[in-house]
Amino acid sequence: MRLVHLLVIVLLAAWASPAAGQSLAAVARKEEARRKQVTQPSRVITNKDLRPVDGARPPVAQPPPAPAPAPDTAAPGAPGDKPADESAQREQDEQAWRQKMADARVALERSQMYADALQSKINSLWADFTARDDPAQRAQLELERKRALAEQERVKGEIETQKKAIADLEEEARKAGVPPGWIR
Repeated sequence: MRLVHLLVIVLLAAWASPAAGQSLAAVARKEEARRKQVTQPSRVITNKDLRPVDGARPPVAQPPPAPAPAPDTAAPGAPGDKPADESAQREQDEQAWRQKMADARVALERSQMYADALQSKINSLWADFTARDDPAQRAQLELERKRALAEQERVKGEIETQKKAIADLEEEARKAGVPPGWIR
């Protein structure tokens, strides 16, 4: 029986030796040969080559619209007044909707970042708690951890409220006939 085991081990060793990995020098030589064969350099893509993304930038504050002329200087029902007023009103509406949605999303993002920071603090306090032997230090760390957990629960509720506010704002915009591009 031992002879069979020995024979199997010898066969496995002989079979595995040709499958040994390449040396680092052999890999370097192959890579050098491959690079010599490449005649055309590869293209490097920079930020200048990329198209700007419209939705990635925060909305830019528009200058306030010019004040409307006084009622006594413009003839009522003068041609051209109504389209200009409609256009200006549409621009104001668009800016207002974009600003509302941007504010809601920024508040949500801020709360989510705060929740992540609290989770990191809780994890750190737990690691410190388990590493301490002194009961007084452990009690202090546990108290801080409980405070952080309570704050985290409050922030989670705030996040849910903000998500609902965004959904409500989207629904309100839909009902008001606001184009979807204004609230993206």
